[in-house]
Amino acid sequence: MAAADGSWLKKVSQADRKRVNPYTAQQEAADAGMHLFHDNCAKCHGESGEGRYNRPGLRNERVAHATDGELAWILKNGEPWKGMPSWSSLPEQQRWQIITYIRSIQTDNSSGSASVVK
Repeated sequence: MAAADGSWLKKVSQADRKRVNPYTAQQEAADAGMHLFHDNCAKCHGESGEGRYNRPGLRNERVAHATDGELAWILKNGEPWKGMPSWSSLPEQQRWQIITYIRSIQTDNSSGSASVVK
């Protein structure tokens, strides 16, 4: 549901799309992001990002192939008409930490196991 169709991707500028997560593969950031995710995102996206109440899971191809900048854009701007709130009230650092956590739970399609943050 909430931006599940990927239509929000058309709204992301090239500059935003190219943004890079300053916390990529940092375990401390993923751990902090996990707590933030559970406090802010899990009620819709599930405790492990599996999706909940007709809200999309985050362990899918669309999220796996989205750039960090695209994920940062959706967290900041949301898609309120489709149920995704803006999380612009969270400091940017915390939004990047959530993205780091989301990356850490992505499913490796070849083995079915979650990726590990290094």
